[in-house]
Amino acid sequence: MTPDLIVLAGTIHTMDGQTHPQPVQAVAVSGGLIAAVGSRQEALDWAQAGTRVVDLGNATLTPGLVDCHMHPVFGLDLTIGVDLSSATTLDEVRALLRNEAAHDGGWLRGWGLNPNAFGPVPLHRSVLDDVSGGKPALIRLFDGHSALANSQALETAGIRGPHQFEQASEVVCDADGAPTGFLLEAAAMELVQRHIPEESFDERKARLATLLRDFARSGLTGGHIMDHSEDSAALFQALEADGRLPLRLRSAPWCMPGSDESGWKELARSIGTGGQRWSVEGIKLFVDGTVDNGTAWLYEPDVHGQSTAPFWPRPEEYSAAVRYFASRGIPTATHAIGDAGVEHVLNALESLPGTVPADVLRRTVHRIEHIETVPDELVERFRRTGVVASMQPTHCTHYSLADHTDNWSTRLGAERANRAWRCRDLREAGVTLGIGSDWPIAPFEPLPIIADAQLRRRSGHPEQEPIAPEQALTALQALEGYTSHAAKAAGLWDVSGSISVGKRADFTAFELDPLTTAPDEFAASTVLGTFVDGEIQFMLERLT
Repeated sequence: MTPDLIVLAGTIHTMDGQTHPQPVQAVAVSGGLIAAVGSRQEALDWAQAGTRVVDLGNATLTPGLVDCHMHPVFGLDLTIGVDLSSATTLDEVRALLRNEAAHDGGWLRGWGLNPNAFGPVPLHRSVLDDVSGGKPALIRLFDGHSALANSQALETAGIRGPHQFEQASEVVCDADGAPTGFLLEAAAMELVQRHIPEESFDERKARLATLLRDFARSGLTGGHIMDHSEDSAALFQALEADGRLPLRLRSAPWCMPGSDESGWKELARSIGTGGQRWSVEGIKLFVDGTVDNGTAWLYEPDVHGQSTAPFWPRPEEYSAAVRYFASRGIPTATHAIGDAGVEHVLNALESLPGTVPADVLRRTVHRIEHIETVPDELVERFRRTGVVASMQPTHCTHYSLADHTDNWSTRLGAERANRAWRCRDLREAGVTLGIGSDWPIAPFEPLPIIADAQLRRRSGHPEQEPIAPEQALTALQALEGYTSHAAKAAGLWDVSGSISVGKRADFTAFELDPLTTAPDEFAASTVLGTFVDGEIQFMLERLT
């Protein structure tokens, strides 16, 4: 062995599930793969002329953190304009928008709007008309599944009444048939979005490069991207050609209602395409929308009589699409938030044996994304089916409250709200649980997310009451969600997810130990560096 790199640390958590006879404090890398794991004393024998040694002192090293659900390119469009995520009242929303309108040319844009800030005031275009200064305005709500347009934007888009769509989308109208400005789901939002001037490729490339650099600085070495387009491919190719792709990315293009087998075939052709650090490796589907908008798929209606319909008007066509991809060994990831939606996905996956060859089933990983409220019987079916759960702890801690006064909980009622984000129950049932952010729906920084998963409240806010605290993950389970379970969620456990000989040399270095540090303290601590393929992608200057 002639290692290119040796990394030394005070503690190395291998995440391989093995008991090591002595503390692991050294790892050697050769050709982008892990060549040896052992003690500092053993590392003295590994070093050769030309081997680079990075000594992190008392720091902690783990397998590289991987965000299991994110939207970096799609998020470029969702994060234009003023960030409204900090606004907790309607007055704060108006103040932020007035300030943006005074400085923004063309369209007034905003994102991250939490409907809880509106209180009892209905979402209506008049709120934007009052602050937009005559400009057309489109404001994205925090969930990414809805937007509010003002009167000028509706006029520009020619929206004067209800629309019919091939998927569960809606131009919300009042009793007289006049649009309120509230647009539900992608097809409705696109009616306005298509009229907004687009950024240039170079502008998008620069913004994406900055974003990915920030991802690396936060401790991420990889991400599962739950969307893909020709624009995504071109941007990743351009950044990789410039040597500016600092983490490993796996994308999944959308399969939407209204598509048929010819469309599915075209999506299937994209699988495996990509570059050195990015590739298309699965298909993303939606079976419902969101609780906050009344577009989730629930067994029983919410308090407004909503959330009773699937995203696919003919859900049997969703099941047929899943069978098509599964039979070809193509992984699927399905957005399913409500209990009826999750059940339908499980039904579709449970129907695969007998229609898909057993060897294909064994090697293909299928996932359900979000899983916000489910009863006991569905938790058990996850284990039996072998489906992966992919969840975002900060969706719970940022957008719901223990006293059930938030929009999500109020819509569901106490019984269903008490089933919020059942992370611990799924883990204890033996289910693989990948953890992520869903950026830009919630912040991407992994350390606060790992902390929130343990606290069941926002890290740094000890005054807040935990939400369903019995669903708290242990420190080990939370870290596994970003490392070993993230690898299993992508079907990559044989090549990543632990610090083991022969696996990829992707690492994250921490100032504090994620397994022994109090969650609030860990959330506020520093990431010291990241490595991908044994190459430093980010390192604090004092360590270089």
